[in-house]
Amino acid sequence: MKISQALDKIDEKQLFVPAFQREYVWKRDDAKQLVDSLIKEYPTGTMLTWETNNPPELKGPHKYDEKQGAVRILLDGQQRLTTLYMLIRGGLPPYYTAPEILNDTRGLYVNVETRELEYYKKLKMENDPRWQNLTDIFQRKIRAKDVVRALEDKGEEVTRERDDLIDDNVKSIENILDREFPEQTIPVKATIREAIDIFYKVNASGVSLTEAELALAQISGYWPQARDTFKAKLTELEGRGYVFKLDFVVYALLACLHHSGSNMRLLHDQANDAPIRAAWKKLEEQTLDYVANIMQSHAFVDHTDEINSVYALIPIIAYCYQQDSHLSGMQIKKLVKWFYYSQIRYRYISQLPQKLDRDLRVIKESDQPFDELLQVIKDERPLEIVADEFVGRAISHPLFPMMRWYFKSQGATCLTTGVKLAQPMGKKYQLENDHIFPFSKLRDAGYGKENRLKYSLAQEITNRAILTQIANRAKSATNAEDYLAEIDDKNPDALAKQCIPSDPELWKIENYESFLHARRTMLANALNGFLSSITETKEAEAPITLAEMIAEGESEELEFKQTLRWDIKEAKVNKGLEQVVVKTIAAFANSYGGGTLLIGVSDVGEAVGLDHDYASLGDADKDRFEIHLRNLFADAFGQNFTASKLKIAFPEVEGSEICQIDVRPADAAVVISVADKNGLKSEKLYVRSGNSSPEMPMSEVQAFLGKRFGSTALL
Repeated sequence: MKISQALDKIDEKQLFVPAFQREYVWKRDDAKQLVDSLIKEYPTGTMLTWETNNPPELKGPHKYDEKQGAVRILLDGQQRLTTLYMLIRGGLPPYYTAPEILNDTRGLYVNVETRELEYYKKLKMENDPRWQNLTDIFQRKIRAKDVVRALEDKGEEVTRERDDLIDDNVKSIENILDREFPEQTIPVKATIREAIDIFYKVNASGVSLTEAELALAQISGYWPQARDTFKAKLTELEGRGYVFKLDFVVYALLACLHHSGSNMRLLHDQANDAPIRAAWKKLEEQTLDYVANIMQSHAFVDHTDEINSVYALIPIIAYCYQQDSHLSGMQIKKLVKWFYYSQIRYRYISQLPQKLDRDLRVIKESDQPFDELLQVIKDERPLEIVADEFVGRAISHPLFPMMRWYFKSQGATCLTTGVKLAQPMGKKYQLENDHIFPFSKLRDAGYGKENRLKYSLAQEITNRAILTQIANRAKSATNAEDYLAEIDDKNPDALAKQCIPSDPELWKIENYESFLHARRTMLANALNGFLSSITETKEAEAPITLAEMIAEGESEELEFKQTLRWDIKEAKVNKGLEQVVVKTIAAFANSYGGGTLLIGVSDVGEAVGLDHDYASLGDADKDRFEIHLRNLFADAFGQNFTASKLKIAFPEVEGSEICQIDVRPADAAVVISVADKNGLKSEKLYVRSGNSSPEMPMSEVQAFLGKRFGSTALL
């Protein structure tokens, strides 16, 4: 489809964007790159459209009328087409409102002699006729001859070659309208579910959409108003200082409904329609506001800007949802204590989905979840804050918001105005982060950018106090010695409550580093005391998760098998692989501690699932697979052993269902009958040695039986 045709179809209400599509998120550089490629006639991707007479909810004011017949729905390529619509038409396409255009990419200029693309720069473009607004060129308000005349009016010589170059470049821009986007079309017979599934697969191969955005697209397919409904609540929360993106809502729904942080596909199926609407109703009317109230009144978090990862709120939301927003004072204290440590110990800075999986499982299963979650953090990093952690740390470090929360909890006030920090404030009294020792003074004393180490000390969070905006403006660059002396005289408690040393000698600029050292110690002691005093938490045994076990790799107690019976290399059933599994089970049973066999996990620890094995059993599911396993083990070991020593489960890891077989130690040696290449059977005893299951040599069997079982009995 030609670009001009696509734009015409948008205007003529023949080409639409579905409501489940996200907002316009491209940035100016994306627009520049697209136009540059089009001018140079580079490939620019394809459009994926769906021709249907039963469209989903559409973006924009237009409502589908069945009299229109089949219409085209744009599933992939809308960011590109929206960019071109704005640059060519100069306005917004009818399917978007201004708030949905997160970055306005209009106003792109081109140098018609060099084909350079830039957004308007007055000094560069004001007196250079070669720079023209692309929209004016597309709308034929500017032509090549206009540029040539303007150059000549300035006294510049325009040679024939230069004239031709400008003319060719303007034509190459105008010719963009005739460029074609290859169009792939989903047929009329496709259902909404099938169309969204194709949309998902197309986008999953790139990096432009997050898993949460793709899940939201699926939700919007069966609940067309979902996106607007979520955005309305987010706007309300933003008014309270709690700013979230739509991704956050999807994570919250996944956590509350499925106690998962990674498997967004759980939200894709239309069977989720009623549960998601019900869950959102509870979140919207009760849980989200309840959590915001707790964070503001008990954790002193007035704005999400103070939080290094808002996803630390997801387990809290899931817990409050689970408890119907009726928490005791002790539960709130434990929740707040864990939240603080999740921030200062970077709980969710990396591996977010996997960590949420673990933490949400604890929320679901534990009677004292925040005791256990705090133990998880403690197992990874020490909880105690040491003074050296402040060295060279800027305000972006999570210790700084922790300082703010602590100051507010102690009733700290603005050093100048005396206004309490822990209360809603008008614009003039908004909180700001002020240098106690003004940077201009420190720079003159050798703490400027010329010395990286000295500069980091000048910007250190221990050189910061919390002031209201009006007080910070009034303070300006007053010497710390004079400023702190005045505060100490008027309100000495104000210094103490912000952990500012009271020794006047430390306020002198020549003693600046001694001041930092003293305040680091004061802050570390104060914060540790505060965090410990919130509430006592019990030492919790935090069990290792299956994902963590897999990450540790195979061992004497753990083994991976990619399949039970499907030969990946030969692409066929290989019953010999089943005998390898039987040998492994026998070896675990003969060991002192038993072991765990995971089927559906590759040798390198990647959860690949059981699809091949299910297919090999005639499109089986986990129930038929388990029956097959139990029959296999009953033939090898007998019904009693299979029932009493083997536990079979089907957990999900990284979105894939695997089989977990936990093997308890046997009461007597387990031997199995093994056939050789000629079909002759013999009994063999297998044991664990490292991460393998070798046969026990006959010469060592008797000694092993006596040591392991206290007899030479065989099962």
